[in-house]
Amino acid sequence: MKILFIGDIVGKPGRKITQKAIPLLIKYYAVDFTIANVENAAGGLGVTQEVAESIRDAGVHIMTSGNHIWDKKEALSYIELEPRLLRPANYPPEVPGKGRYVAKISGNNMVAVINIMGRIFMNPLDNPFHVVRKEIAAVLKETRVIIVDFHAEATSEKRAMGWHLDGQVTAVVGTHTHVQTADEQVLPSGTAYITDVGMTGPHDSIIGVQIRPVLTRFLNGMPSRFETATEHPRINAVIITADQETGKASSIERINLSDQDLELLEDRME
Repeated sequence: MKILFIGDIVGKPGRKITQKAIPLLIKYYAVDFTIANVENAAGGLGVTQEVAESIRDAGVHIMTSGNHIWDKKEALSYIELEPRLLRPANYPPEVPGKGRYVAKISGNNMVAVINIMGRIFMNPLDNPFHVVRKEIAAVLKETRVIIVDFHAEATSEKRAMGWHLDGQVTAVVGTHTHVQTADEQVLPSGTAYITDVGMTGPHDSIIGVQIRPVLTRFLNGMPSRFETATEHPRINAVIITADQETGKASSIERINLSDQDLELLEDRME
């Protein structure tokens, strides 16, 4: 089984390149299942029903999120209607939505996705290291293929989660920092890991935002209005190859492609 995980989609540039890339990547890599983090997909902050459904209709089976999930008010009601849009599982139980979903691919083939959020430099939610164990126990009855999106700031916390879950899940993939890391690996007990999948969106930017206002804030400390950048969109993602029976990963491959790269890929497949 091959699983495509797309890193944080940022704004319209991220959505457009995602819609272009998905059919090409599915065909080229023979992808069976697609996941994407969408918490920045609407104008760079949050997600709306219209945006989520455009991403879903492009071929994404499950959408994950993080600390920006509530930045658009309509997400509060939409997440109750669309169980395939996840929020971090370590929010309090009375918060709308769920932090896990088990999807059927075909026959008895199932994939579970768990969304969890870190606490270092982030909101003080329940301990993700404890909560994720409960979420895993809840889905193991249905499948051993389990993908964990760990939305966290600190690389140490992400690395710790990878080792914490080695052999318990198929993959632990980091999101949130918008910079793709080069440490993809399969840990000793069969869990694929990467500290951050990266950002799908405008890369002539500062993590998706126009450069000048961010520089101004760093230079003088004064407030400035941040807008989503537009130039040089790229798709950052990983392809995870997993065994359906054991749930163990055999490989994880990084993807970092521009529009031009996608056109070359399309030409190569013709």
